[in-house]
Amino acid sequence: MQINVREKQGITVFDIEGEIRRSEASNITLHRIIKNQLDENKKKFLLNMNKVEFIDSFGVGEILASYISTQNVGGSLKLTNISKKLSLVFQVTMLSKVFEIFDDEEKALESFPKE
Repeated sequence: MQINVREKQGITVFDIEGEIRRSEASNITLHRIIKNQLDENKKKFLLNMNKVEFIDSFGVGEILASYISTQNVGGSLKLTNISKKLSLVFQVTMLSKVFEIFDDEEKALESFPKE
C-alpha cells in the first residue's frame, strides 16, 4: 500500500494505492497516519480509494479505527472512488451505512462543512 497525502480546500486527501492489508514489512498503517494528522490538529479527511485493488479484514478495521478516532475529536472522514468490488465489501459489512461514500472527489470535498 502506498499513501500520498495532499491538501485540497482545507481537507487532507489520502490517495491510497495497492492493497489495504496487514503487512509484516511495514509498521506504517493507515490508522497511524490518520492519528498523526489528528495530532497536527487536522480533522477533515477524504480517502481516495481509486487505485485500491484489494482490502482484507485488517484493512477494513484500519479504516473503521481511523473513522472512530476522527469522530472522537469532532472531525470527519469520508470515502471516494470505491470500485464495485470494494463497494461490495462495505455493503456486506454494513459499513456503507456508517461511512459517507462518494463516487466523485469534487462532490466529496463539497460535502465537508465550510469554516
